[in-house]
Amino acid sequence: MRALVLLAGLLVASPAFADAEFPASLAGHAILPAETFIAPPADAPSDLQVSGKFTGDARADNPGTIMGRSAGRPTGVSVPFRGQPVQGHSGIRRMADGTYWVLTDNGFGNKRNSPDAMLFLSHYRIDFEKGTFERIATVFLSDPDKKVPFRIANEATDRRYLTGADFDPESFQIINGKIWIGEEFGPFLIRADMTGKIEAIFETMIDGQVARSPDHPAMVSPGIPSASMDFRVRRTKGFEGMAASPDGRFLYPLLEGALWDPATRALEQVDGREYLRILEFDVAAGRYTGRHWKYVLDANGLSIGDFNMIDATTALIIERDDNEGVPERACPAGQRAENCFHALPRIKRVWKIEMTGANAGGAVRKIGFIDLLKIRDPNNRSRVPLSNGHFQFPFFTIENVDVVDADHIIVGNDNNLPFSSSRDPNKADGNEMVLLRVPELLRAR
Repeated sequence: MRALVLLAGLLVASPAFADAEFPASLAGHAILPAETFIAPPADAPSDLQVSGKFTGDARADNPGTIMGRSAGRPTGVSVPFRGQPVQGHSGIRRMADGTYWVLTDNGFGNKRNSPDAMLFLSHYRIDFEKGTFERIATVFLSDPDKKVPFRIANEATDRRYLTGADFDPESFQIINGKIWIGEEFGPFLIRADMTGKIEAIFETMIDGQVARSPDHPAMVSPGIPSASMDFRVRRTKGFEGMAASPDGRFLYPLLEGALWDPATRALEQVDGREYLRILEFDVAAGRYTGRHWKYVLDANGLSIGDFNMIDATTALIIERDDNEGVPERACPAGQRAENCFHALPRIKRVWKIEMTGANAGGAVRKIGFIDLLKIRDPNNRSRVPLSNGHFQFPFFTIENVDVVDADHIIVGNDNNLPFSSSRDPNKADGNEMVLLRVPELLRAR
């Protein structure tokens, strides 16, 4: 019977695979307003007092002069910003005391436009009854000991605070008092202490070779038009999620997109479906073990948002498309305008998977999922209007998931401030967290 279940997991197009859906009920909803900013540390360069100066076609120093846009729609929030935006929630971990550490990503989306966006993690107390966030602490990443092996944006400063021109942190774990970060540009694994000071940088090893994206600092653009660059990790498809074994022995960094296979001149696939590599990293040894698992996407072109273990062999993974919006504000069929959504989301899911030593090298077993576009709200917990009687989490990027207890998980969005407007076509998204009651999903085998 076990073999039949595993076979069904590998046959990703089968009806049994597609029908493995479990209900989700909204147990809490908290919103951090979009325009939430914090001041840089006192010893940060003055350049970091204003962020987002390089998000337009030309440098802009005056705050609030460039309107943010989402798929061409004005979002109502303009850059540059005074201070650093508390946006881009891209990884979450629940602590034993019920508080949450949350990672903020590279800032404004790429290396070029984010040299004044600081990299940090925030420690929050989330009150789901009141729907509020209380920021307990913020830890800014820095490199005073020059552990980063390439030149950084703040090279000439004492503290050497890191910015979105240096790294794009997308996931993290806290193990034995160290912060481990899964990064997208290199992609790299980064180890820091609890003050944010970098201790080590690890190259990504896949199939015994260093794997790089075009944003890796060692990559050089070709000098002639007919030449090409040699890399396997596509831009923005580096490490997006990263789980850790419950005992802290291993990290499991997960790529956001399928690797390029130089032998076939195509993206890696199983039976016509793209798959993403889950790698294994030995924390004590400081090296990759060489083992990996394949996470097969429901459809080619989808992405993952976050990845955390439930126990030693099962985990949660967010799988999503790139669409956003709610049906009440959809454009007329075949039309596109600045005040409506032209491409509504279709797949925003949290999957439960199984990965064991026995299926290393093969596909993980996808046990079942919840649909984030079809959440029940029996106790009226939503702080936004429902859609067709359901609470929807319709965001472009959903990048936070973790287990809360035996019945609940937490899910959050990355609001890409000021570049996402998923609930109102012309209003920048806040950072939302939802507490979901999903006992059937968590108990499913």
